Amino acid sequence: MSPMDRRKFITLTAITGTTAVLAQCGSPENQIIRFIPDDDITPGVAVWKPSICPLCRAGCGVIARLMEGEAEVFRGTQPGVVRMVLAKKLEGNPADPISQGKLCPRGQAAIQVTYHPDRLDQPMKRRGERGSGRFEPITWDAAIAELVSTLDALAASKETASLAFLGRPRGPRRQQIVAQFLARFGAKPAVTFEPFSDDVLRRANALSFGAHQLPTIDLAHTKYLLAFGADFLGTWNSPVSQSAGYGRLRSGQGGRGKVVQVEARMSTTGASADEWVAIRPGTDGVLALGLAHVLIGSGVRPAAAAGNAGSLIEGWASGLAEFTPARVEEVTGVLAARVERLAREMASNAPAGVLVGGAALAHTNGLFTALAVNALNALLGSVGQPGGIVFTPGAAPAPAGEPVTTLLKSLPKVLLLDEANPVFGLPAALKVADALRQVPFIASFGSFIDDTSAMADLILPDHSFLESWVDRAPESGANAAAATVTGPVMRPLYQTRAMPDVLLDVSRRLAAPIAPPLPKSFEEFVQAPMAAAAGTRVSAYGKFAGRSAGTEVPASAARFVAPQFDGDARQYPLHFLPYVSQALLDGSLAHLPWLQEMPDPLTSAMWSTWIEINPATAASLGIAQADVVEVASAHGVLHAPAVLSPGIAPDVIAMPVGQGHQNFTRYASGRGANPIRVLAPLVEPETGALAWAATRVRLTRVSSADGSLILFAGSTRERPDEHSGR
Repeated sequence: MSPMDRRKFITLTAITGTTAVLAQCGSPENQIIRFIPDDDITPGVAVWKPSICPLCRAGCGVIARLMEGEAEVFRGTQPGVVRMVLAKKLEGNPADPISQGKLCPRGQAAIQVTYHPDRLDQPMKRRGERGSGRFEPITWDAAIAELVSTLDALAASKETASLAFLGRPRGPRRQQIVAQFLARFGAKPAVTFEPFSDDVLRRANALSFGAHQLPTIDLAHTKYLLAFGADFLGTWNSPVSQSAGYGRLRSGQGGRGKVVQVEARMSTTGASADEWVAIRPGTDGVLALGLAHVLIGSGVRPAAAAGNAGSLIEGWASGLAEFTPARVEEVTGVLAARVERLAREMASNAPAGVLVGGAALAHTNGLFTALAVNALNALLGSVGQPGGIVFTPGAAPAPAGEPVTTLLKSLPKVLLLDEANPVFGLPAALKVADALRQVPFIASFGSFIDDTSAMADLILPDHSFLESWVDRAPESGANAAAATVTGPVMRPLYQTRAMPDVLLDVSRRLAAPIAPPLPKSFEEFVQAPMAAAAGTRVSAYGKFAGRSAGTEVPASAARFVAPQFDGDARQYPLHFLPYVSQALLDGSLAHLPWLQEMPDPLTSAMWSTWIEINPATAASLGIAQADVVEVASAHGVLHAPAVLSPGIAPDVIAMPVGQGHQNFTRYASGRGANPIRVLAPLVEPETGALAWAATRVRLTRVSSADGSLILFAGSTRERPDEHSGR
């Protein structure tokens, strides 16, 4: 029986307090061996150690509760059981400026990454066809030798530029190791992949304010907050930090601040806001400039107050004459009287701030929208001021690299993967899996076999974050720098190695070793003083202090161009809005059963996918609650049960992202549908970011409820099959 088949759901003692149970297959190599403990253990005494949650970009500081427990581990190549110090629970770190002692449900579930029964416990080599997901275990010596020989062959043929690295966002020190390895080998910079990236907003902030990073909103001192599509209490940017600030906004001594949420589908933030404003997709920037028009025209704020951010907008100096409330109503669907009222409220409730993110920027005109909102913020005088937006000093801004679509157009000969999953996270129309089949050699550092690592020739599994050195310098979430480095909180359970240490080892074993030499270990590197972040100039409070030298400027002023939508409106009459799941985010957390079991805050659904439809739209199509419907775009179809919701515009249907994986452990494989698959491959032209809100669809009732969803007093739930693991 192979290690991949062997049940290794460890340490029930560490998680539930029960006795650890290991399956045996009757073979001598699978008999239980009890190893001598490596740690000095004090029974019954808990110890707390700091770490950093890796599940999203926010980089919340956590503390892990450690106690004795039994774990199934490897010592050399021999599996067995050892009594050791194990992480039992994660909590927010009270000393951390981001988490402030709080932690979201996703952060609580992060502990399951370490103890997951399908986590890879040693290097694996592909057997069978690429994409089959079938692998066999090999030793670390053999795995590293194969990677070294592959890179040596590239160097010998003078094709080092044909090495590519594709990964998810990581801490700055980890990114630096990768960058140095690639540069000294002669490869191109790494490509970072996020299905729902904020690249458009970072680009706009670089143009408007000279800061290529996401803003921090000072919610504690805000009197009026207007958010365009940014679900800041749910999934956008730094939700734990923002939720803490929201609590202070609501309980402020100066009065209860007002929150207005503008979006086509009601998010968690929209459900908590004082006012929810439905808007036509792709027109948010017009509303922002309509508000600015009222403020300038009424004499409340002069156009020049917006400075550089205003100068980037065509017609700004002349008062935005074409953005009258009547014109705004015609374009956006927001009543002219409401536009005027919102502008007056913002002017009379200083300090006021404005946020933009999510679907508002996921259109072909997304950069215009972001620049328009930036100009409105600058006009209000809220940039770098208490109650407004600030740019965190000392943060590690996200690299402004090439979009992953560029990599697909010019395929490398060797591809290294670091938990990026573009097979799942990009539209089927881009044929990512077909492209990867043409790459001669793929190596993955992932801890799990997912839709993309299933295409790899070699998997060199990384430590979990609790077993490794981790670092972060969050670009948002605090007014002051929050750079942190933490060491492992527990010993590695399996034969895994930290990805940076693997790269460092490879760099020394190459036929022509990398020069100058890289550090000996990742531990040595992260503990060295870190170079100060460059590019953003801030005061002690985080004020904007002008455009940084050398910041790129646009070729011409931005003007509104109607968003481009894929699909003829007569054939595909509805806008399709996939959205980041409260539990599973962009699908990268679908393998964690605690999050699969977490009820969606608006529908109470679990373990499932669904389509949200306005009741009036559903009635016109003969669709009832839980009916199975077909969503068809010009690029594909999917089926899911219907959930009727008044919190969505009549011409929009919405669907959570997260399910629909072909390969991603027993908890996510073959479950539900992936809305990204049917999207059009449209992009925002300036950044190349996927315009994931720019697809039109048609909706058809397929059948009545099929039993996949069980309704409990208006809630929706799907139960997993205990035998199949679903």
